[in-house]
Amino acid sequence: MSPTDVPAELIELRDRVRAFVQEELLPLEPEAVRLELQASQRTEPFQAEPGRSYQFDPVGDLPPETYQGLLDSARERGLWGIDVPAEFGGQGHGALAKLLVTEEMSKTVVPFILPPESPNLHWLSNAVNEEQRGRYLEPYARGEITSGVGITEPGAGSDISGIATHAERRDGRWVLSGRKKWIGKADWADFLIVVAVTDQELGSRGGMTAFLVDRGTPGVVVERRLPTISNYRPCEVRFDDVELDDAQVLGEVGQAFIPMQNRLAVRRLEIAARCAGATARLLDMLMAHAKERVTFGEPLASRQTIQNWIADGAMGLHALRLVNIDAARKLDAGRTDIRYESSTAKVLGTELMQRVADQCLQGHGALGLGKDLPIEYYYRLVRIWRIVEGASEIHRVTVARQLLRSGVPA
Repeated sequence: MSPTDVPAELIELRDRVRAFVQEELLPLEPEAVRLELQASQRTEPFQAEPGRSYQFDPVGDLPPETYQGLLDSARERGLWGIDVPAEFGGQGHGALAKLLVTEEMSKTVVPFILPPESPNLHWLSNAVNEEQRGRYLEPYARGEITSGVGITEPGAGSDISGIATHAERRDGRWVLSGRKKWIGKADWADFLIVVAVTDQELGSRGGMTAFLVDRGTPGVVVERRLPTISNYRPCEVRFDDVELDDAQVLGEVGQAFIPMQNRLAVRRLEIAARCAGATARLLDMLMAHAKERVTFGEPLASRQTIQNWIADGAMGLHALRLVNIDAARKLDAGRTDIRYESSTAKVLGTELMQRVADQCLQGHGALGLGKDLPIEYYYRLVRIWRIVEGASEIHRVTVARQLLRSGVPA
């Protein structure tokens, strides 16, 4: 598949994003690295002000005025609501456009994402009722409010069927109880999509329900931020008899498992696109350094080991991009189940990026260890991506089961 197979308007959009990254984001990298160091030392949850919406992580991300300036610039450049359906006020470009944009945005470590994030947008777009559309989806699509998702628990990670958080009917309301862990944005997002068991016997086969839980709802306790590697700042959350109305059920009661899996698939494809962008940046850095750095009278670029690293990385990146484009086009064509494609993309992307990050760091020697360059940041970041949204080993199981059931895809 050649670049000409991508519509001209998407190529133009990608180029505008590329200019935005070069002109607005790359100059902010030193500040972003400094703030990430500060945030890594904080474990207390952020105390969000009642009634105030935040478009960025108040702990660790860029200062509010800087972040707002980036939002304003993105709007002026037409980089807003890229994959938001036109009926909700967006550009309606779809998954392929967002994939190209995400790759370009990932060529920097500055923590800025063009809102809204696609996975929850996808879930909400396919599940909200009319009331929820006005209360949650439309303001989320406009970038006015933010959301997180509460799925993972102390005893339920890659095995979603182990979810123990439950909700039961009492006096005409739902009462939510349990604990979630490794939940991003839990202490500042305007609402969470929380998955709970509503029928113990049915479990994942008709007994899981998704709820829209607003920030500040009585009984929702954000206990702490979990100190982790890199810029990953998740929370541990407790739900103590949280009372919810029927209006806060997202989709059908007991039918959250498939929409949740579809949402995860979109997120996995997004991670694969981020890996493509980061890998491209790392390869560029490795090649530039190899041509400039002279050891024992010869540039590093003359060493066969370095040449092999560059060649293998470039070939892997080309293959990853083709896999990503294939998955995005299937989404845009109306396919709702891309678990096979997204699992393939996530494993290929994260393992390629980790290898290239390691080789880029090794090629730079001591320079690669320092925080003056973003190499070590990418190195730590990809280690997160190999675990979150399903570990690589689980995705290999997904791919193998599909192959054993249906054979090798034509």
